[in-house]
Amino acid sequence: MTSGPSGPGTAQQDPPGDRAALRVEDPEAPAAPVAPAHPAYDGHLGELGAPLRRSPFVIGFFGGLGVFLAWWLGDLVVSIGPTLVLVVVSMFLAAGLDPAVRFFERRAGLRRSWAVVVVIVGVLAALTLFTVAIVPVISDQVASITRNAPGWLDSLQENQRVQEFDEKYGVIDKVREYVAGGDYAGGIFGGVLGVGLAVLSALANTFVVTVLTLYFLSSLQTTKTALYRLAPDSRRDRVTRLGDRIVEGVGGYVSGAFIVALCAGLTSLVFLFVIGLGEYAVALAFVVALLDVIPMIGATIGAVLVTAIGFATEPKIGIACAIFYLVYQQLENYVIYPRVMSRAVDVPGAVTVIAALVGAALLGVVGALLAIPTAAALLMLTREVVVRRQDAR
Repeated sequence: MTSGPSGPGTAQQDPPGDRAALRVEDPEAPAAPVAPAHPAYDGHLGELGAPLRRSPFVIGFFGGLGVFLAWWLGDLVVSIGPTLVLVVVSMFLAAGLDPAVRFFERRAGLRRSWAVVVVIVGVLAALTLFTVAIVPVISDQVASITRNAPGWLDSLQENQRVQEFDEKYGVIDKVREYVAGGDYAGGIFGGVLGVGLAVLSALANTFVVTVLTLYFLSSLQTTKTALYRLAPDSRRDRVTRLGDRIVEGVGGYVSGAFIVALCAGLTSLVFLFVIGLGEYAVALAFVVALLDVIPMIGATIGAVLVTAIGFATEPKIGIACAIFYLVYQQLENYVIYPRVMSRAVDVPGAVTVIAALVGAALLGVVGALLAIPTAAALLMLTREVVVRRQDAR
């Protein structure tokens, strides 16, 4: 069959076979691209690319992301603040019991594991004995103080200066109504339910602190070794020596504070029996010992409390209490405390006051208790690291 006429405007098309032949026969024709074979994985992840361009947007984005992450972590720390306080208190108590463990290691020749067991059993036995024998006596004496408080207010009202003060402000009548109501705990903690929750919270915190203290005490050497291994090998020996000195100082302070408070409590107990306040002696002596642990103001608060009850009972007893605690505090400040704490902490008086104030402002009573050993540790690090480095320049 003949194709139609072709003119100048008609395109001449070659058959398909001719085009294939031309491509095969033309030596200068480019070769068709071939897909590269996938290389075998040899563990190499390729070469590093060019760094990202440090534009203001990238810097601002990652800066804002860092701020948000820091805020989130800070919020988490604040939310677990009470738990961290329990952990810190447990660590300080474990450091305070460590001298007793080392005493049994040196004197009795016990291995550390057995020495820890002996100390743990002793602590649990002391807590059990205190709960069974002392707590009921303290409860009865506190109830007796509550019953007698309105009568003490009446006797105070007979004083002329107190009468003048009461006429201006009506303090005695308000205090009498408050005491006669007998709902101190309810007013403080927010009712019966609040009292129950406060007691349960105190018991739970005591249990947690006891368990953590025993755990830290049994694993104190392992914990210290693990922390010291985080330091570079070239400085690990010095870090170990400084860390052991800090732990020793904290332990000495905690055990020393317990001894000083025990002396105050026992001395007050004997004195109160002698002057005729035996009905409240155990409760008041326990309060004095407990408050004596608080630096600076604890002993004074306990003395004022006992002296006030003494004046309310009988003026002669109040005068005797004021004289006794005035003399005893001088003895404690200049004889007992320096002898007990001389090997534990070496903190100037001004630093002690500042540390206690800052600790109380941050964490309340717990902060005041932990402030002095913390200040002692910081002072030692400053002397051994910063000052020595400056002297070497």
